[in-house]
Amino acid sequence: MVSLARPSRAIHEPLMGVDWSRSVESSLEVNQLARELRVISNNQRIRQPKPEWLRIRLGDPTNQNQVLQLIEGLNLHTVCQEARCPNIFECWTDRTATFMLGGDICTRHCGFCAVGKGKPGDLDPEEPRHVAEAVGHLNLAHAVITSVNRDDLPDGGAAHWAETIRQVRAMNPECKVEVLIPDFNGDEDALNTVLDAEPDVLNHNTETIARLYRRVRPDAIYQQSLTLLQRAAARRDREARGMLTKSGIMVGLGEEFDEVVELMKDLRSVSCDIMTIGQYLQPHARRLPVERYVTPAEFAEWREIGMSLGFRHVESSPLTRSSYHAREQASDRIPVEELV
Repeated sequence: MVSLARPSRAIHEPLMGVDWSRSVESSLEVNQLARELRVISNNQRIRQPKPEWLRIRLGDPTNQNQVLQLIEGLNLHTVCQEARCPNIFECWTDRTATFMLGGDICTRHCGFCAVGKGKPGDLDPEEPRHVAEAVGHLNLAHAVITSVNRDDLPDGGAAHWAETIRQVRAMNPECKVEVLIPDFNGDEDALNTVLDAEPDVLNHNTETIARLYRRVRPDAIYQQSLTLLQRAAARRDREARGMLTKSGIMVGLGEEFDEVVELMKDLRSVSCDIMTIGQYLQPHARRLPVERYVTPAEFAEWREIGMSLGFRHVESSPLTRSSYHAREQASDRIPVEELV
């Protein structure tokens, strides 16, 4: 049993709700608290005011409330809510949402993410069916599904993923299915379990440049993410599928302009088809600070560079997120004849 000494008042105050009097009974909890403290210790600065180009339209509350009632009625989670997406009002006004599998607790400790960290509960066996029902109620032509990381499960939740894709297809045969998957700790069998269910778009975000991984994604490996995308594209090509591969990053975390270009080249080297680039926005005080607000002109330049490198589509703007305009991004799927 490991006990933690009470931290200084300056560090303790931001961690409201942490009971420092109790003992921590696992190294997982110790590591989690240590990561939280590291983020906080690097984060004692005044927030920069947001520029004009990050203003958000609130949209129509009628449709937004209908989406919320549907999600709550089916006991589902959305990344729109859990990750505090700035486009939630626009998307929910259009009656679209990105469903999040596996609960609302993640086993990873990324410095940018608003999703709760800790020990997740059991998977809900009814969740795949409920997601499929929600897709039908919303009459979606393109469904986007993501998940928390479930490193506590032997397959990382891959079988649950595959069952959800199958259920969505069975109930909504005309709907395209885009999945934003975790890295499954590099487990190729887990990846193949998801690919066996034949998603239309396989997305895995690299999130940031290689140099910043230790700070931004301490539990992930940059090359492992590239390998996942490479394996997905290679199987797609072998089987002459029309599936697209996709990846996205946030900027404003301390990267240089040319480092983003190098990342784009890395993604193209593993046959990634679609890339998204958006501004990082600090979700709350216990997450990494914004180092700078990137100008719309720089986003436009990255888009031009990406298209010149051979991406089929680059969505690059301050408010871009992985699932933002996802249907439009994937509307021009790869013809099979181009793959053989």
